[in-house]
Amino acid sequence: MGRSRNARRERDAVAAVAEAVDGGLAQLVPDRDRARAWTLLIDGAPQSHVDLDDPAYLSFEYQRRLGHVIDLVAPPGKPLHAVHLGGGAFTLARYVAATRPRSTQQIVERDASLVRLVRRELPLDPGARIRVRSVDARDGLGKVPDGWADLVIADVFSGARTPAHLTSTEFLDEVRRTLGPGGCYAANLADGPPLAHLRAQIATAAARFPELALVADPTVLRGKRFGNAVLVASDLPLPVAELTRRAASDPHPGRVEHGRALLDFTGGAAPVVDASAVASPAPPPSAFH
Repeated sequence: MGRSRNARRERDAVAAVAEAVDGGLAQLVPDRDRARAWTLLIDGAPQSHVDLDDPAYLSFEYQRRLGHVIDLVAPPGKPLHAVHLGGGAFTLARYVAATRPRSTQQIVERDASLVRLVRRELPLDPGARIRVRSVDARDGLGKVPDGWADLVIADVFSGARTPAHLTSTEFLDEVRRTLGPGGCYAANLADGPPLAHLRAQIATAAARFPELALVADPTVLRGKRFGNAVLVASDLPLPVAELTRRAASDPHPGRVEHGRALLDFTGGAAPVVDASAVASPAPPPSAFH
């Protein structure tokens, strides 16, 4: 018991790191309950949580849901070719490296100063096959060879909003180009009532992929609060039953929508195109409390 209290005091003594990056003020805040775990915030908004001792541990609910997608996209342990649009603290790339050794990954993170901060304070395993490019997400995706990726994950926010050029059918055309046969696309989307952005993003994905699923907190899907939803898309049938089971057993249970019910959820929203695309809505201040 005394040793536990001493460990807690040692963690409390670890100072947070604050540094200006291109996207605002970045803070790395130590986790009081896990010895080498940190939360990344940008201008006070939580972005990522990472445990350097246990990179397979996912704290944030949306990251857990993306972790389920990573687990189910291929047989357990099989190495992947993965592209991560948006870097944060490299949490999901570390997860892939830990759960699927010998995977080859690319992280595309526009904020070069954030990349330097994370590399310095939360270094990657030097044995992991992870390349980081400090360019715009869509430009970086354009450098990925045709059919190279088994998985593309989009988790890009600028000022807590997804940039407009990453919400369109033209963007998804580029995603499809990079995916190999049976490859999977997963996106972290954020929206609140009346869910116009979320409905339009589902319609956009439906215009380019025949198989879709959405994982979210039921209160978000009912338009009761602002929150995250994970959209999954592929040319081949998705493991909906297992995804549903895993989402339901999370600490914050999620609901999975798919098929006709998901298309009906769009309410007739039109697919987004570059010419009319807008950034996702900004979260209300209450979303971070």
